Amino acid sequence: MDNINTSNQQMDIIYEQSERVAYNLIKRVADVVLSLFAIIVLSPIFIIVALVVRFDSKGKVIFGHERIGKNMRKFKIYKFRTMYENSQEIFNNFTEEQKKEYYINFKLDNDPRITKVGGFLRKTSLDELPQLFNILKGDMSIVGPRPIVEKEISKYGKYAEVVFSVLPGLTGYWQANGRSDTTYDERVQMDIHYINNRSLLMDFKIILKTFISVIKKDGAI
Repeated sequence: MDNINTSNQQMDIIYEQSERVAYNLIKRVADVVLSLFAIIVLSPIFIIVALVVRFDSKGKVIFGHERIGKNMRKFKIYKFRTMYENSQEIFNNFTEEQKKEYYINFKLDNDPRITKVGGFLRKTSLDELPQLFNILKGDMSIVGPRPIVEKEISKYGKYAEVVFSVLPGLTGYWQANGRSDTTYDERVQMDIHYINNRSLLMDFKIILKTFISVIKKDGAI
């Protein structure tokens, strides 16, 4: 009887592993096809946003910001610039209260570093369009946990290993369920929930809900 139970458990493990391999393969193919298609279709928007950013304030149009990806590998995430060129100088002049607020959630309401155009880009998520190239490169996936900076790793505590077992996403469970209206702890739990329950159906639902949230500007970043 014990041999039968052990055999059944082994079969279940093999089935789960093969199912996960199939999921990862299909997801990667979808990432490449959809990101390439989106880059081509949205190229006019890329050009318009680039021109607006360029003439709004000094600095690079697109910048790379270091994030931690799958297996703790560091990579540069691409975004349209939304902050002033001297953003670090502005940050250094923050009040202690502002710095405290920032270090709690790694964001700040009415952040003075953000340009007027940058505020619009963040509310509409247009600043994240260059991440389609990260997806094409294999740094990211369309759906996954938040791509975090090194300082945020401690926020994930015992869950860090789980989070870094998959590719970070352009969108994810937390973006589709509240975005910036959630607390940091809630974001962590949402990321873990997604990783433990991810499937092609869940990915599709997240993409759909994110699109609706962006259109309605719910919880804009």
